[in-house]
Amino acid sequence: MQKCLGIYIENNIIKYAKVSKDKGDFKIEAFGMKFYEDDVNLEIKKIIEETFSFNTPISVNLSSEKYLYYDIFALLSKQDIQKSVVTEFETYCDENKYNSKAFETRHAIVPNVQDGEKLRAIQVVVNKIELNKQKSYFAKDNLIRITPIGTSIVSVGKLDKKENSIIINMEEKTTITTIYNNQIYDVETLDIGSEEILGKINRIENSMSKAYEICKGTTIYTSDAEVDQIEQPYLEEILPTLYQISQRMKEIVDSSPEKISVVYLTGTLASINNIDLYFQEFLTTADCKILKPNILEASSTQVNIKDYIEVNSAISLAMTALGEGSQSMNFKEVNILQKFNILTSRNNKPSKAEKSEKKIKIDFSFKGELNKTEKILIRTIVAIFLVNIIFLTFSKLLYSQMKKKEQEIDGLIASENSEIGKINADTDTLKEIESTYVEKAEKLKTINEKISNIAEMKNTIPNLLNQIMFSIPEAVQLVSIQNTTERHIVIEAKSTDYDQLGYFISKLKLAGHLKNVVSSSSFKNDGYVRVTIEGELP
Repeated sequence: MQKCLGIYIENNIIKYAKVSKDKGDFKIEAFGMKFYEDDVNLEIKKIIEETFSFNTPISVNLSSEKYLYYDIFALLSKQDIQKSVVTEFETYCDENKYNSKAFETRHAIVPNVQDGEKLRAIQVVVNKIELNKQKSYFAKDNLIRITPIGTSIVSVGKLDKKENSIIINMEEKTTITTIYNNQIYDVETLDIGSEEILGKINRIENSMSKAYEICKGTTIYTSDAEVDQIEQPYLEEILPTLYQISQRMKEIVDSSPEKISVVYLTGTLASINNIDLYFQEFLTTADCKILKPNILEASSTQVNIKDYIEVNSAISLAMTALGEGSQSMNFKEVNILQKFNILTSRNNKPSKAEKSEKKIKIDFSFKGELNKTEKILIRTIVAIFLVNIIFLTFSKLLYSQMKKKEQEIDGLIASENSEIGKINADTDTLKEIESTYVEKAEKLKTINEKISNIAEMKNTIPNLLNQIMFSIPEAVQLVSIQNTTERHIVIEAKSTDYDQLGYFISKLKLAGHLKNVVSSSSFKNDGYVRVTIEGELP
C-alpha cells in the first residue's frame, strides 16, 4: 500500500491530509488544520507525530510561483519544443532584467484551443530562495514532491472529461485554474483570498482560529433574501473580497474561447455557507458547485463534508504524489532509489534467479567418512543456526526495550502537548486581559484630561475680574461675564456713555487681558448703551 502526507503551507495556517492508495483506490486516513504564528517547523513536526508519518513520503505546495505562457508551433520535434521554451524564458528574463539562473522552472505542453497549428506551453517559475525555503521544512529523504497548487488541485475532483471547467481555489491567495478537454490550460493567481478576510476579522477578534470559525460559520444570503446584520456581523469584511473574485471569474467565463460548463469552488472560503449560490448569481451559462474530493466514498462519511473541502489543497498534493493529475510540475528532484523505496510497493515475489537457486539440490551422503566439502557445509549450517538463535534473542530483547522507550516517549509527548495547550489558553486569556486594561487606561486618560482642564479653568473668571478691575472706567458696568468654551470669554457691559465703552474695549486689547477681542454692535436700552465683548484668554 502506498501512502503520502500532503501538507499545504500558507501564512498562519497549515493544512494536511494523509492519503493511502491500494490497487488504485484512494483513502483519507487523517486530515486537519494547524494555526501558527512563528515556528512552522514545530507545527509540521506535530503533524508528522500525530499522523504517525515518520517514514511516510511528504508532498508540499510551491510558494510564490509565477505562471508564464508561450505559443509554439505544433510541427516542431520534442527537442525543438524544449529549446523553444528555454529561449522564450530567457527572452522574458532579458526583458525584465532578471537573472535566469536565480529561478527554477517546469513546464507542460497542451493543445492550443485558439490555434490548431500551435501548442501552448505552460511554464511555472519560482525563485530558488523560495524553493529552498520550502525544502528546509522537511527531511531530505521524506520530501518527494513540491507542486504548484494551481495544477495539483485538479487531481482532487472527479471532473467530467466532456465538459470544460474552472476550479477557483480560495486559499491565502486565490488560484483560478481553467481546464479544457480534461487538460489544464490556464492558471491565474489573484492577490486576494482568505488571508485578506481572516486578517480583517483577526484584527477585531485577536484570534486567527476564532476568525476562521467565524468565517466558516457565516452564511451569505442571495439577492432574494434579507441579510440579518445581527446574526452575520462580519459580512462587510467578507463580501468585498468575494465580490472581486466573482467578478474576475465572470470575466474569465465570458471571455473563454471554449464554453465553460461548471465552475468549482474550493479552499478555505469555500466553507462559507451558500457561497456557491452567491457565485451562481454572477453566472448565466455555467453551473457553480463545491469541489468535493472524489475519494470520499472510500473514506469515513461521519465527518462533515465542509471539513474535507477546507483541506482539498492538502488532499490534492498527496494524490498528485501518488500518481494522479499532472506529473511534470514536480520541483523536488527525486532519485530512482527514492521512487522505488518510498512510493512503489516492494515486490516480495522471488526473482527468476532466486527460483533457479531454489531448484538446485545439494547431493551428498552421510554414509562413511565425511569429505572436506561436507564438513565445511555442516559447520556453515551450524554457524548460521547459532547466529540466528543469537540474533533472534537479541532482537527480541531490543524490541522489548524499544517498545518500552516508545511508550515513555509517547507519554512525554502527550504531557508536553497538554502543557502547550495550557500555555496557549493562558496566552489567549492574558491577551484578552491586556486588551481590557488598555481600553480602561485610555478611558482614565480621557477623564484625567477633563479633570485637569476643569481645574485649570476653575478660577478663570475671578482672575480675569481681578485683572480688569483697574482698567474698567467708572461709567462702565459689567452686566455678565461667561467662560463659554475652554478659553473663550463673553462679557456683556453697559454705560450711559458710548465713548466709555469704546475706551474699555481698547483697554482690554492694549492691556492684554484678552486676545482677538471683538465686540458686537451696540444698542441702547433703558438709557444705557449695551455691548457684547468676546475674546480668548492669553
